[in-house]
Formats: sequence, structure tokens, C-alpha cells
Amino acid sequence: MTASPRPAPPASAARGPTLLLLGTSSQSLAPRLEASGYGCLKGAPLDPGSWGTPDLVVLALEEAGAIPQLRRQFPAIPLLLDIEIDSVLGRSESLSWGAHDFWLSSAGPSDLLMRLRLHANLAKRSAARHDRLRLADLSLVPGRQEAWRGQRSLALTAREFALLQLLLDQAGEVVSRDTILQVVWPDQDSAASNIIEVYVRYLRQKLELEGERRLIHTVRGQGYCLAESVPKTLSKAPPKQAPQGQQRPATGAADPSAPASPQAASPEQP
Repeated sequence: MTASPRPAPPASAARGPTLLLLGTSSQSLAPRLEASGYGCLKGAPLDPGSWGTPDLVVLALEEAGAIPQLRRQFPAIPLLLDIEIDSVLGRSESLSWGAHDFWLSSAGPSDLLMRLRLHANLAKRSAARHDRLRLADLSLVPGRQEAWRGQRSLALTAREFALLQLLLDQAGEVVSRDTILQVVWPDQDSAASNIIEVYVRYLRQKLELEGERRLIHTVRGQGYCLAESVPKTLSKAPPKQAPQGQQRPATGAADPSAPASPQAASPEQP
């Protein structure tokens, strides 16, 4: 007698992280998220008892007021807040409200799915690492996605945190552009040519906001290095000699190695 095959699990069975969805814009994406393998909890913003035990929280813009309670109840869980349309003000406000990252409902489900994959990758890399990583007065807590410069808390987006953690994981060593793209932008087949320079600039601005010394160094032709002092490969590099008969560029000439302007990069997420 032939054994009957086991019934297939329902298509909506959760295979990945569980998401708590608060608000209309996030809950409307539940079917698409479930089809992508996520478990979805539709919670009531004013009823913490309905929030369950999620791995990530996805909020609509009108539910930003629930963030303080969410952070108290789930201190180690990433909170993603919808800012609807991408803007510098919207990004800034999402961080000031206490969200760890933002997403764009105007971009459809693809934007949220991309950000969820990024957070899943961060969680995998730091699942067994809850200790604080340190270099000089810079410290990171990967398990809680917290970053500090001295006593100053750093408000970093998920992409910024991933880049800084990668550099800190390999502190004192040069990390190539290819490695950075593979680790920090694994979800994109291609990125703006200067996207790394743009995010390094974002990080430097936040790390040096109060005049602190530079920790992220550019090693020309190789990549970037997080170190207390300029790497030897950069500090001992001989100056490039101009060919005989050719004048040196004027002092005020533009440096061709300088990073491109941030506006030239994709605005997908700082």
C-alpha cells in the first residue's frame, strides 16, 4: 500500500522573521510580506497586549507615537517607520522619533522588503555577538544596534550601522570597495559609483560632529580603514611626482581623488 503524501504547508506559513505591523500602510502589505516568507502580526497601536513577540516592527507614519512604548517593551528589536515620501526632513524626524530605520510606502513593497533583508543580514551577523566592540572612544553593541562616540549616542541608519560595523570588525585593516559592496549592499546588483564615498562622508559627519579626531581613513586605490591613526600604507605612500617639463597643479586646483558630492548617489538610504 502506497503511503499518502504529507499535505503541503499553507502558503502563508511563516518561514522567516515575524513582523509586527502597526498602522494602515504597513498592515496593507501583509499579504505581500507573507508571500515573501514573513510572519505577520497585525497589532493595535494602543494595545501592547496585541503585539506578541516580533522580530521586527513596521509602523505607519501615523503610529509614530507608539515608538516610546515599543522601545521599552522591545529594546533590542529594530523599529521601521514609514515616512511615505523620501526627504531629508522625513529621515531626520524618523530618527528623532526613536525609529531605527525608515521605509517608503510610496515606493511599494519592494523598498520595505529590501530594508527587511538588510536587517535580517545584520541580525545574522550579530546573533552571537552581544558584546561591545570598541576602538578608541568609539563603541558598538551589534546585538542592540547601538553606537556611541564617547558619551554621545550616534543616530545611525541600518546601512550606516552595517558599514561602521564592517569597518570596526576589521579595525586597523584596509577593507576594499568590493568587500563593502558585497556586505553592505548585497541586495543591489549595482549601486551609484560613489555610493561608498557618500556613506563614508555621512559616517564621518556623525562621528566627528563635536570635533572628534578622524577614525575612518581613505587608503587611495585600496579602500577604507578604521584606525586611531592614519594607516601606514597611506601615511608612508610616496608623493606622486609630476613628470619633468610638466607644471604642478596650482594649490587651489580641485583634488581629483576627492569624493563626489552626495547628491550624485542614489537616495535610497543613508
